[in-house]
Parts: sequence; structure tokens; C-alpha cells
Amino acid sequence: MTVTAGTPIELVQGVYATLDERAAAGRARFGRALTLTEKILLNHLYDPTEPIERGGTYNDFHPDRVAMQDATAQMALLQFMTAGLPTTAVPSTVHCDHLIQAKVGARIDLGVAVDTNKEVYDFLRSVSAKYGIGFWGPGSGIIHQVVLENYAFPGGMMIGTDSHTPNAGGLGMVAIGVGGADAVDVMTGFPFNVRWPKVIGVKLTGTLSGWSSPKDVILEVARVLTVEGGTGAIIEYHGPGADSISATGKATICNMGAEIGATCSVFPYDHNMAQYLKATGREAIADAADKAAANLRPDDGAQYDQLVEIDLDQLKPLINGPHSPDRANRVGAQVGAEARANDWPLEISSTLIGSCTNSSYEDITRAASIARQAAARGLTAKVELLVTPGSEQTRATIERDGLIADLEAIGATVLANACGPCIGQWDRPASVTGRPNTIVNSYNRNFPKRNDGSANTLSFVTSPDTVVALALAGRLDFDPTTDTITAPDGTEVLLDPPVGEVLPDAGYDPGQNTFTAPPADGSGVLVEVSPTSDRLQLLQPFPAWDGNDYLGLPVLMKAQGKCTTDHISAAGKWLTYRGHLENISGNLFLGAINAYGDQYEAGHGKDVRDGSVDTFPNLAKKYSEAGIRWVAIGDRNYGEGSSREHAAMEPRFRNGVVIITRSFARIHETNLKKQGMVPLTFADPATYDLVGEDDRINVLDLPPKPGQNVRCQIVKPDGTVIDFEGVHTFSDEQV
Repeated sequence: MTVTAGTPIELVQGVYATLDERAAAGRARFGRALTLTEKILLNHLYDPTEPIERGGTYNDFHPDRVAMQDATAQMALLQFMTAGLPTTAVPSTVHCDHLIQAKVGARIDLGVAVDTNKEVYDFLRSVSAKYGIGFWGPGSGIIHQVVLENYAFPGGMMIGTDSHTPNAGGLGMVAIGVGGADAVDVMTGFPFNVRWPKVIGVKLTGTLSGWSSPKDVILEVARVLTVEGGTGAIIEYHGPGADSISATGKATICNMGAEIGATCSVFPYDHNMAQYLKATGREAIADAADKAAANLRPDDGAQYDQLVEIDLDQLKPLINGPHSPDRANRVGAQVGAEARANDWPLEISSTLIGSCTNSSYEDITRAASIARQAAARGLTAKVELLVTPGSEQTRATIERDGLIADLEAIGATVLANACGPCIGQWDRPASVTGRPNTIVNSYNRNFPKRNDGSANTLSFVTSPDTVVALALAGRLDFDPTTDTITAPDGTEVLLDPPVGEVLPDAGYDPGQNTFTAPPADGSGVLVEVSPTSDRLQLLQPFPAWDGNDYLGLPVLMKAQGKCTTDHISAAGKWLTYRGHLENISGNLFLGAINAYGDQYEAGHGKDVRDGSVDTFPNLAKKYSEAGIRWVAIGDRNYGEGSSREHAAMEPRFRNGVVIITRSFARIHETNLKKQGMVPLTFADPATYDLVGEDDRINVLDLPPKPGQNVRCQIVKPDGTVIDFEGVHTFSDEQV
């Protein structure tokens, strides 16, 4: 298997060779028209004859490739090494984008990262070479942009160890965010097993104009569906409005679909995708897709489990936040009124554009068009303005075309081609983070502490164009469609709507070559992990289940409200330990809000043995060392956010055995099962309120029986027993 910086046309042709036959068989089988989602899934089934039920059956698939970013690749590849295989079974890549901290600027920050993370980069480079994996080194760009530019193709299927993998849906690909254990399954030749999804249709009509952008489409969908409305579903966009949006604009929409619980979103193939493929040197794939186009779009009359309709002509600029990506407001007066009602600072402390969600050529040209207007009238940004190019190719192209200079002219600082502040890799002074402050960005996720580790920072998500306008105004309640900014000469400036160029007239500049292809034979490559390293640690198998029911489990942690993977296993400084399970377990539940009273700081709880208070990671360690198995209790949409499997591995490593919640985010529930935990949801959500701090939990009649609830009990300190049922999603194979 040859691994290159791109998808071979032979792979694409192989996918299309069976597409027509599989789609026809699907129509005959279901007796109806098919969605695009169904066509792609049917074409990637291991066994086309196995039972299929939307939202019901578990099915086996063979994805076309696997992509991993450096923070998750460490644990995934440590697991893969235990398989003893010479190479991965499918084309796979590693992308170094998560470990670069934003502080000064691109050149210095990248240099510091290369030095600081040398041990990890050397490990990833060598393990990639040994097992036939393509390696994109630090500075290459963000995984999702590099995949879009090089690997994504219409009708394909891939999995990636990052929740924003669905970015590739902008090129008509079913791209699913997963945990590392799922990736290891596929890399070792096993199928990807997942519940057949429901399909939510989003019908777009009209055309975007003025200040409205593709980002506003997904901000509106998040408003409608909320952060868990897409759980267990693929979001399929269609309609004439979908065909009016550029491929990179479609990618923006699919990327942020992760914030509504949908671990995949997809657009039908169209002219815009063909143009992007050709502009990025993939003419042969565009030609092949043109020939298969009828099956790279939904059939007329395709049926959806739910339908959302959005008229792009009526869509107005939105700004979502803080604390939750579905908390939508109209730009201007509406968000201003919300800010005043909630005492949010109206003065902005920092503005940021870029990230995997919004760093395309079109995005930057629109932002730069605002900057040029401002500079011509003597205006500069009133607050810090940081720009993160999504890839080296994008950076080189926007530098060549003068767009970086346009942004720098109003005071912008360009950061490294990496995730940076979007994932907490942002070194901000305590003088700013020590008090409530407002930031505005074009990212995708805005949970507390997400960007800079400070609970004082209120993060708002909007389009790059609006970010630049708010940077010039310095205020959260500025409406660029109606409000003016006072220029140095005293005149009032009303900004013209942004103007973007979808693709560069002079073509893309690839910039520096940061890709390393593996050798033809990697058997002689040595992968070393120092036994004294505090960043990398070889894995030992978890103990097998002893076959007994779980009795008398103490409640280590009961979370109140939102408990995302950021709350369970924080990023930021903890990214350092993503390859060392023992060390990173020092952050377990550090962000969780204890449901048992305000007397506890975040991340703290009670030792049920002696009543002492300690941090959750310390308590988990103490229980584990004492041989005590425990349970954690969660609220709604537990495990929302990142795909990081550390949030499932750490509880298991520290002797957790059961997690019971009101509801789960899909990826996290799957990760828990993969690590041998038992994730259950309360059959009656009100049972959550009955679990006391000193209670013990019994989980009976194990293992779980597919199709049957699990019998559980709450045992009160006085011996009173409350019976309840736990709902599970285990298949026979998973059991």
C-alpha cells in the first residue's frame, strides 16, 4: 500500500465501481428513494445483506481511510502497536496541529513547539514510518483543512480521531469523528461498527448575501436543533441553496455540525465541489465524480427522519454564546440586550479568526475586504486580533496574494498553522483572564475554559467577517449592517458588506512541503518509548471483567449540568500528557461541577470513606489504589464535545466501571464501551435526582442483554433500596 499526500484515483474509482449497484439494491430493498447518506453507507457495508434499521441496527462498515491528529494519535498508535501488524490495513495519516501554543506569533510559537514537543513528534514520526502512515509535521496545518485539501472525495467514507472530522462533508464525504479504539479497529482490518444513523435533512433555499455567510447557516441549525438534537443522526443538507454555497463554505457548516451532537454532516456533490477539487490538483477525482454524480446526490423524494428548512435569503448574521454553541443571538442589539441582562462585558478583550472551521481562502478574502476598507479610512482594530491560517497551503496563498498584509495593516497578528486558541493552546496574561472578559471568534466550540483555561472568559462564535467588524468597533453589541465607526478624521464609517473570492485566481501556493511519506518497508524502523518519559507510556491491557455484578459502588462524582469532554479530561496544559495515561489521569473530572452543593469547588468531591474533601482525580486514584470500583453520574448530553477517548480511558484506568446519565453524546458513549465501561442512561431521567452523595449503586444481571434494560439499585445509607432501570446501547458483538 503506497501512502501519498493525496487520495489515489484508483481508490476513488474502486468506490465508484460499486456505487450504482449498491444504490439500486438499496432502493429495491427499502422500496423507496434514497438519501445521499444511505447511498454512501450502503456502498461501504461489509455485508450488504445484513439487517438495516435507521437508529436501530448496528452495522459493520469499511471506511476508505483514517486520519488522526497528534493529541489523539499518540494513544491510538500506542494501542495499534499492541496488534503486532506490519502496516495499517487502510491508508492512514497523522497531523501535528494540537500541540502548538499561541503566545507571540507564528514563527516563534512554532519553534518553541518543535523544541518542547520533540519527544512526541519523534515518536509519531517514527511510528508512522514503521507502520506505513503518512506524517504531516508541525506547521502543516489543522488536520481537517489538510484532509479537505488532499484526501476528501465525494462519496467516500472516513473516520478521524477528532470530533470535527465531518469537515470533509464539504466535499460530499461521510466523515465521522471517533475515538482512538475505533480507529485502531479499522487500521487493524476490523470493521467500523456503529449504529445505523437516522438522517436529518436540512433543506436550503435562496442565496446568502451581504453579511450573511455559511457560518450563519450552522449557527442557525444549532439554534434550531440544540447541542443534542443531532445525536445519533447524520445531517444531510440539500436543496437549491446548498448548491449555491462553496465547497469550503459547506465544510464550515459540516465542521461545526459536531456541536449539535451529529458526528457527521454531508452535502451532495455539485459544481462547487468539482471546482475545488480541480483547484487543489484533483482533476481526475472531479472527472470520476462527474460520471458518478447521480448517486452522489440524494434521490428525488428521499425521506428524512426530521426536516429543517432555512431560507438563505432571510438569514441574518448570528453570534452564538457564551458557554454553549447553540445559544444564538442576532448580531447587534439582540446580543447586546442579552449581555446587559446577564452582566456580560460589552467591551471585547480579544478577537480571533481562522481555525479548522473558518480559515479557507474565501473566509480570509472576506475578512481582508473589511480590513482594506478600514485601513483606507484610517481605522485599526481596537482590540487584539489574532489570525490562524488553517493550513500551510492557505497561509502561503494568502501571504502571496497580500491578504495577510491587509489584516496586519489593521493590527492583526498571524499565528502558526495550528489549532491554537480554539483548543485552549493560548497563553494569555492573568491581567486579562483574572476578571470577566468577552472574546469573539470564528471557531466552533465555546465551553467555559475552552479557549484560555479561564472560567472568566466568555466566548462568542460568529463568522470571520463579523469578527473583524467587531474588532474594529471593540464592542460586542456592534451591528456592522447598520452601525458606524468613528474614523480618526471624525467622519462616521459604515462598512460595506464583505466580498470574498471562492478560489485564488493564481491557484493555490503549496508553501513549504511538510509531508513525510513512509518508507516502502518500515520493518527496520525502531520506535522507542523511554520507560522514564513523563509524556509517553506504553499501554498495558485493562483487567478483564470478573463476571460478577457490580455491587456497592460509591458515587465518585455526580455532575450538575453540562459535563463535556473538556470537563472530564481538560485540554490546555494537559495536552502535554496525551500519550501518558497515568499522568493525564491527573485531570479526571477536574472541570466537573459537583451536584452535591456549592460548598465544593469545581473538580472536588467527598471521600465516602472518611468525609474528607479532595479533587476528583485524587479521589479516583485513592479508590483505585484501594481496589474500590466506582460509578459516576452525569446529567444531559454527558460527554458532549471532543472525541478524545482519554475521557473514557481515564475513568477505566482509575477503576471506574459504570457511568449513568440522563443522556450521552454518541462518541463518548461509544468510547466508554470500547474501554470496557458500562454506560447507562436512566430509564426515568428523574432518577438522577434520587442519587445521594453517600448512596451506593448496584448494577445487576450483567452482562447487559441487548434489547433489555439493566436492573439497577440505589442503596441508601440506612439500607433503603430504590430500584431503577438503566438503558444501554450494547449490541451482541459489543457485549
